[in-house]
This record gives sequence, structure tokens and C-alpha cells, in this order.
Amino acid sequence: MTTTEQSANDAVSNGADQPSAEHGASPGFAENFASLTTNIERAIKGKAGVVRLMALALISDGHVLVEDVPGVGKTSLGKALARSVDGKFGRVQFTPDLLPTDVTGVSVWDRAGEKFEFRPGPVFSNILLADEINRASPKTQSALLEAMGEHQVTTDGTTHILGSPFMVIATQNPIEHEGTYPLPEAQLDRFLMRIEIGYPDRAAEVEILESHGDSSEPVDSLQAVLTAAQITDMATSLRDIYLAPALRAYLLDLAEATRNHPALSLGLSPRGVLALQRVARAEAAAQGRAYATPDDVKSLARFVMPHRLLMTPESRMRGLRPAEIVDEIVDAVPIPRPTGS
Repeated sequence: MTTTEQSANDAVSNGADQPSAEHGASPGFAENFASLTTNIERAIKGKAGVVRLMALALISDGHVLVEDVPGVGKTSLGKALARSVDGKFGRVQFTPDLLPTDVTGVSVWDRAGEKFEFRPGPVFSNILLADEINRASPKTQSALLEAMGEHQVTTDGTTHILGSPFMVIATQNPIEHEGTYPLPEAQLDRFLMRIEIGYPDRAAEVEILESHGDSSEPVDSLQAVLTAAQITDMATSLRDIYLAPALRAYLLDLAEATRNHPALSLGLSPRGVLALQRVARAEAAAQGRAYATPDDVKSLARFVMPHRLLMTPESRMRGLRPAEIVDEIVDAVPIPRPTGS
């Protein structure tokens, strides 16, 4: 075992910050991450934890489903993230009459060239805000499946590659069900995280009232602090964040616990395990560490795992929620110990 591996294995149990010359994210990763979150927080007051999760998802090359009541800033959060990155921003207001081609694009006949020409839709963006995604029909929702899973769009037998980075921020209102179409499990599994914003505390709401004193919106004044290329480089460098074998075993133990839990009929998928591993690496890099620890996994499990789990009818009748099951599993599954302990 190398010195780096032993240091990372030791860090698995105690979370200590150990230097590493062989592993680590790109230079300036932590500083760039802090710059991104600080910029977003200029417009989104009192929600540092939510802002951090959105930034982690972006640099993890993942998508986020923001589910909360109206008026808490779901759309503003997505716009603030998009304005903080010098990339292309797209937005689609999902409605029952929206067509798949309104999202992906359509081929039109070019009379001058006597051929069909593809006109890209809003999905050809670096950050796509899919507002009220559950208001569109399942057929239109499914138009995002290939884009979210494979970063490409296939129309008329031709595959078009999406740019990098590519992130979908989808919003939905959980209290309004009339005229909506629940997202199927296959699409939920493509979201890296599912988060709630919640109401701001009183001090933050005072700041919100003061910042909206003039006619302009705080989000509109934000300037980009990172380029799309920088985000891509940060995401690529995550593969250099070290994961001890014991930590990978811990991820699999968590997944196995969901698959064998009596309250669940569907456990964590392999895609979900990979998602948790990747965002744990992102959290480590954001903290300036060259390796991930169990604390990284435990702090993010509640946002990565619940929406991928399916409750049994009996557990739903008892009022149990997937997030509660995840908390129970995280508390019950033993964290790995360093070699030789």
C-alpha cells in the first residue's frame, strides 16, 4: 500500500486533512468553487447550503430537481447559477401543450439549399432551466432523457452532441397536482440531486426585502465569475480525487442496505452509487482535500438517494418517506475503518 493510499484510508475513519502529492483536483479548484457560491449568494439570501448543493451538482456534471412551494426562489436560484457561469443559458416553461421538438429542436426544409436543416432547441445550452417540468406530458418529459443521460440529442436518425458543461435544473411544485404528470422513476434517476429550498429565516428575509427596494432584480446584476471551460476542467479533475477501497465498499454497503430494506420495493441503482461517489469527490475538492471521506458521503446521501428509492405500498400507508429511510440507513451502516485498526 502506498503512502497516499494509507493516508486516505486513515482519513476514511477520522476525516483528518492529509496532504497528497499524487492525487487532487485542478489547481485553484477550491478557490473557484468559493467564488461561484459567493457570487450566487449575492442574489440568493440565507440559503448557503442550497447554493452549495447546486454548485456541487454543476461541477459534478449532474442535474438537479428543485421541488418546493411557489415563491421561495426556485427559478431565481437556477438563473443565479446560470448567470455566474459564462456559458449559454436556456429556459423552457413546461406546459401541457409543449412538444418534444420545442425542447430538442426541429428539422426544417431549407428551400435555398434544398435540404433539411436542423434548428437546435433550448436544450443546446450549458445550463437549461426546465420550469415546472411536471406540467408537460410524459412524451415531452422523455425528450430530456437522452440529453440528461448521454449529453446528446438524436433527431431524424442524426445524433447531435451537446456542449460541456451541460446541466438541467428542473423545478416542480409538490402541492399542486391538477394538470400535472409525475416524473417516472427512470427520469428521476437521471437527476443527481433532489433538493428543497424552504422558507428563509427572518434575517435573510429582511435582506430580501432590502435588496428588492428598487426596480431591478438582484439576479439581473450578477456577472459571470467562471467560464464554461473552467467548469469543464473542474469536473474532469474530479477523477483525480482519491477514494480508498474501504470508502468504495462503504458506498456499496449503503446501496445494498436500500435494496434489502423491508420498506423499499426499489433500492439504489448503480447509477445512483456512481452519482454519490462523484459528488462526494466534488465535496472533497471543494474543501481543498485530495481524497473523499465518509463524512462527504453521509452529508450528501440525503440529497442523492431518496428520489431514486421506491416505497412499498405498506410503508407509504404508514406515512414513511424515502428521506427518513435514508437517514436510518446512514445511521445504521457502519463507516469503514482504516486498515489494521
